[in-house]
Formats: sequence, C-alpha cells, structure tokens
Amino acid sequence: MVKKMFYNWKSWWTAHRNRNYFVFKLAVSVLVVGIAFRLLYGRSLEISPVSDNPFLETTQISIPPVVSVNSQEENAHQIALQGYGKTSSENGKKCDLFTGNWIPNAAGPIYTNNSCSFIEEHQNCLKNGRPDTRYLYWRWKPRGCDLPRFDPGRFLDLMRNKSWALIGDSISRNHVQSLLCMLSTVEQAVEVYHDENYKFRRWVFPSHNFTVSVIWSPFLAEAAIFEDMNGVSSSEIELQLDRLDKNWTEQYKNWDYMIFSSGKWFVKAAIYYENNTILGCHYCPKLNVTELGIEFAYRTVIRNVFKYIIASKHKGMIFYRTSTPDHFENGEWFSGGVCERKVPAKEGEFKLNELNKILRAVELEEFEKASSKASENGVTLKLFDVNPLSLLRPDGHPGPYRFFQPFAKDKNAKVIIDCLHWCLPGPIDSWNDLLMEMIKSS
Repeated sequence: MVKKMFYNWKSWWTAHRNRNYFVFKLAVSVLVVGIAFRLLYGRSLEISPVSDNPFLETTQISIPPVVSVNSQEENAHQIALQGYGKTSSENGKKCDLFTGNWIPNAAGPIYTNNSCSFIEEHQNCLKNGRPDTRYLYWRWKPRGCDLPRFDPGRFLDLMRNKSWALIGDSISRNHVQSLLCMLSTVEQAVEVYHDENYKFRRWVFPSHNFTVSVIWSPFLAEAAIFEDMNGVSSSEIELQLDRLDKNWTEQYKNWDYMIFSSGKWFVKAAIYYENNTILGCHYCPKLNVTELGIEFAYRTVIRNVFKYIIASKHKGMIFYRTSTPDHFENGEWFSGGVCERKVPAKEGEFKLNELNKILRAVELEEFEKASSKASENGVTLKLFDVNPLSLLRPDGHPGPYRFFQPFAKDKNAKVIIDCLHWCLPGPIDSWNDLLMEMIKSS
C-alpha cells in the first residue's frame, strides 16, 4: 500500500510541478503526517474495567485514603515576560521560559522505556532497536533563569481533585504518554475510559482523584475525514470553519486545565464550509471551488477557538501549544529524508520550513490578539511555546525505529522514517518541566 502511494505521488508531481510547486510542497507535507498519525495509532494498553461513557462528570471514582518569524517571535517573548510563560531567576528577575539552550544532563530521564507501560510501540525507540542513547541526556535551560526538574509527587499534590485535558492530534497523544510516564513513577495511572478506536482516553490517579484525558480533535473544529487505516483519503476533508468540535466543547466546563494544539492537519486537501455552505477549499483542482489556502482556514479556526475560550470565562488554566516542527534532512519522507542526528542542534542551525512558518505566524498573531481580552474576562490563557526548543532537537525522533528492529533482517531495508513524533523517554519530557513551572509561577 505504501509503495502504491509513493508511485501515485510521483505521478502527481510529474504532472503538476510546473504549475504550482509551492502547493505541492504543502500538499506533500501532509501525507507524512497522515501516515504517521495512522501508523502510530495503535492500542498501547487496555486496563479493565473501563467505562463506555466519555464524559468526565459522570465518572465514579472510589477514592482510597490519601497516602523565526522574528517579529512574531519578539511579540511572543514580550507576552511571556508579561506573564504568559514566565519564571523567576535566582536574582528575582523574570525571563522567558522558551528561549534558551539544551545542556547536558547526566541524570537522564526519570523513567525508562521498560518501566512505563503507557508508551506506544511506535515511540519506544530503545525497544525498537535505536542503538544510541545520548539523546536522553539533555535538559532545557532557559536563558538567564533556572528551570527545576519536573517533580511528579508535587505535581500530583497540586492537581488533587483536578482534571486535565490535552486536545489535538497525535502530538498531544505523544505528550499525554510522556506525562503519564512521569507521574506514574509516584502513582500508577488507571485507565477508566477509551472509545472503540482509542482516540479518546481518560486515566485517573485514584489517591489524588486526578484525571488526565486525551481528546482527538486534529482541527479543533468539526470535520468529516474520509481516510482508511493507511491514511489514504478517498475524498477531501469537509471542514466546518464556523463550528467547533463538540468532542471538546461539550466537556470544556468539566476540565480545570487544558492544552489545545493543532496545525499539521490543515495541510490536507479540504473543502471549507460556513453556515453549511461551501466557502472555498485547499487543494481541490478537480472542483470548481475557490482556493483559500491553509492560512485562511487555520486563522479562522484558531480565532474561533480563542473567541470561545474568552467568552467562556473559565476559571481554570488554559494553554495553547504552538505547533512543532519536523526534522527531515537530505530530502522529504518520500525521497530519502532522514533524521539521524545524535545530539541537539545549535541555535540557527535549523530553520522552519514554509508550512511551519505559516502555522507559527498564525498562532503567534492570534494568541497576541486574544491574550489581553482573555485577561479582561478573567480567563487564564497561556502560550505554551514549545516550537523554538523543539526545533533544536532533531535527535529526538524515532526515525526508522518506530518499527521493531527495522534492520534486523536487512541492513538496507526501506522503511518509513518518522521525524515528526518523539521518542519516549525523550525531549518531549521537558515540556512537563515547563508546564509545572508555569503552574507554580501563576
């Protein structure tokens, strides 16, 4: 099936490259995301009993005794210094958590790939045969201040009787697994709900009455997606730009903390609707519909998400996580692109590609507009800007090691390379250091 898709893309490229090279680059970028999402979408753990009710409010828990884009970048940093992602340095000054460097960390991760049962096989790089381990021994150091290591015990105490939801695509799921692994070094999480396809899941830490949910909503808006299990589309996505996804809006009031994120899925071929009427599309050459592009759609949806959050007057804490880059080098995923680095990159060594520049510009601009209005309405809205620090970690992806022992039988085997998601343990664990510091400093 994968070979067949390769041939189809090559034929499409030959026929259209003289007409619109940039559209092709954007369109091709999504196929790796689609395939990665589907291939990484396996079941990781089935804990019984689990509920068939997706709503947090009806869960009954028995609680035992408590035993580049330079201008936008600068604006984002100014917002951080004003309270959206700040931390205290030893001399009492404030600094931006998201500007800094990766420095050696001899202690390594607080959990191992063998000790955590929440790691899906496609992120278990060491089990799958990755031979190097240097990528495990780094930590994020903000410039001018100290970032304490994530303390799972204290985090659980802070979250007693609280609930979290991570809402987005497979990177959100990747992050949930990291958080569960770190917290389970203190108390084991118990799964209390999953849907049939494991897209929506919820866990509880019983002695703290603390719940963590992952909500599959790659567009954050209502969308009809026509794909098979290999990520091959039979028709354009039907995206309702003016209707947010009920999978999260109907539960929104129940969560104390939320992390929203989106991005890569907007590259897919889609027809855009407003008021149940076709407004335009992205890459639909066979249809007589206006090409509006991904920037228009992404901006419209993100703006609607922020409007909803601002109007809600929610009393919890809401984060918007910026999109994360991939790190293909020497080609794209279909033309020999790889991610073979063993150590973090130096600042300026990697640049965002055109797709990521578009997504990031929209995120920073729309967040800046929304943040002051949120504050006026008593809503705590924070920018969780992991893009810059993630850009410096080309060494943290599974690469070929999202498959078990991919070169055991043939050292020259051709396998799909994953330079988008993150190994566990891995760089994504540092996101939890940042989250805890942002919560403590609020």
